[in-house]
Amino acid sequence: MDVYVARQPIFDRNKRVFGYELLYRTAGQNVYQETDGDLATTRVAANSLLSIGMQTLVGTGRAFINFTEKLLLENLPTFFPPDMIVVEILEHVPPSPEIIDACLRLREQGYMLALDDFVFSPGMEPLIDLADIIKVDIMQTPLDGVEDICRSLRGRGIRLLAEKIETYQEFDQAVRLGFSYFQGYFFRRPEVLKRREVGSTKINLFNLLIEVNKPDFSIGRIEKLVGSDASLSYKLLRYINSAYYSLVSEVTSIRHALVYLGEKGVRQFVSLVATSFMAGDKPEELLRVSVIRARLCELLAERGRMAGDKSNYFLLGLFSLLDAMLDAEMKNIMEQLPVTAEIKEALVHRRGPMRPLLEAVIAQEQGDWDRSRKLLADIGVDPDEIMHLYIKSIAWADLFTAGNQEE
Repeated sequence: MDVYVARQPIFDRNKRVFGYELLYRTAGQNVYQETDGDLATTRVAANSLLSIGMQTLVGTGRAFINFTEKLLLENLPTFFPPDMIVVEILEHVPPSPEIIDACLRLREQGYMLALDDFVFSPGMEPLIDLADIIKVDIMQTPLDGVEDICRSLRGRGIRLLAEKIETYQEFDQAVRLGFSYFQGYFFRRPEVLKRREVGSTKINLFNLLIEVNKPDFSIGRIEKLVGSDASLSYKLLRYINSAYYSLVSEVTSIRHALVYLGEKGVRQFVSLVATSFMAGDKPEELLRVSVIRARLCELLAERGRMAGDKSNYFLLGLFSLLDAMLDAEMKNIMEQLPVTAEIKEALVHRRGPMRPLLEAVIAQEQGDWDRSRKLLADIGVDPDEIMHLYIKSIAWADLFTAGNQEE
């Protein structure tokens, strides 16, 4: 039985990624099934650490992983280095003497412990005393209940994590209540919609985006535009000399870099840099998810019955979160960008021939495996390929975003 892994970011108060909760499902299983908890957790441990690699999945952050009563008693968390994970103790795990002893041993070995879906009861005190983090589902806990939890835990050195944060308003409210960490998809939404122009002081970058999408692609014209901007030149040379390309000798000229990348590669590079710039001061994870979507859309399109230029699917994924980056309606953004009518239809109206593939990628991102598999099968892509391609896309995106940060 195959196991698929997805990840949901966990942010600190500065909207920086602290870690990821690893979401895992067996093939054909759309939600976590309690009866299969031991099997699922064991498989995600083996898959993530041995097959995929934890660094690929969570980078320098921590992996939040659920452990059942049985797996805690079997000491399974020690399968992982203590500085790599947060041990999530599921809400139905009883605070028995055996569990308390197991958690004490984990704490002594340097592991962080988190209580999942916390609801206060007197019997939980022994586990509360051992917890580093307590997770509160703000969708299921009334506001006055959340305030009571915050008051009761104040001064105990426990950090609170708010789950199911879906809007920036909920994020701000959780910050005011004293939460330290925040989990949910709020970062993928606009904060406050504004009528805002995409143009910026870097007109050169916008002109370059238009230039690379012209039918008469010209290396000469693009070389002039890139060469006139020191920042763009630097980014291009860093990009071409990154570990992704593994070149034998270093590329030092703009023309050489452009020729090596070719039309498709140059278009992707410029689109990546433009998107990075438009992300501005938004959470870094927003750009990372956009780049993962771009690469995954492209890889899946190459394997399916997609009509037209497959590289357009790269742009489809890359631009799919521009509304959140710019706090603007997607319709207004698309009116100002030189992209195809099919991309605009998919992003503005959420329909058309390109939309199903993007929906499949979003479903994979959220761990909605049944929906992802059905959508992929409908467009002629082998659903069993997506996990491998998803991991490849994460690794590819990390190479780009790492280079983008080190200016």
